[in-house]
Amino acid sequence: MNLLLLSNSTQHGRGYLEHALDTVTGFLPAGARLAFVPYALADHDAYTARVRGALTGAGIEVRGVHEGGDPLARLGEADAVFVGGGNSFRLLSALYRTGLRQALIEAVTGGLPYMGASAGTNMAAPSLRTTNDMPIVQPPSFETLGLVPFQINPHYLDPDPGSTHKGETREERLREFLEENDVPVLGLREGSWLRVAGERAVLGGERDARLFRRGAEPRELAVGSDLSGLLGVRGEFDTRS
Repeated sequence: MNLLLLSNSTQHGRGYLEHALDTVTGFLPAGARLAFVPYALADHDAYTARVRGALTGAGIEVRGVHEGGDPLARLGEADAVFVGGGNSFRLLSALYRTGLRQALIEAVTGGLPYMGASAGTNMAAPSLRTTNDMPIVQPPSFETLGLVPFQINPHYLDPDPGSTHKGETREERLREFLEENDVPVLGLREGSWLRVAGERAVLGGERDARLFRRGAEPRELAVGSDLSGLLGVRGEFDTRS
């Protein structure tokens, strides 16, 4: 498996993908034909143009899977695929509707490089259950691509001890998830990413990450941490302690 899973595509004060551009262009070498999946946002053309504008200078040819009328054909022509961020429920619903969910699973497990950002990173996990998004549409299932066997929470936010907000923190929501499910959750802070190459997984980016496991306190993970052990976990869903 060859994966680059970004927490976010836009970092504060920088342009689209700018904070990770060296890593992205290393993952997608010059001349690559990149199939972009824009379904997490409503305006597919504008979204594809934004990605094209960020990557064309690096010699990467970007084509939206919606361009030309046959998303599966666009995927089949590609050297790599990028699934962009936005609303995860809308994205997953579209993947089922177009047949891309199964096609992506087969292509990526067969060796096609997969890059995700935000909602696209959510898709790489087994389930949609640790997304931050509002369910604006109802997909046929919460089952995503399962490219990694653990959950990921992009845009992870640390609890703010000075906040007067009485709603649940991200940490509390992930602890609730682990009360009902037994599978690790990797909280990727803004500016961080996970690189998976074969049987090796390494945390990259500008900020550390946080790992949540059932029955244990959250663990801080420094940039550069080897997370290959997570690739061998077996998650269980809908189970109580």
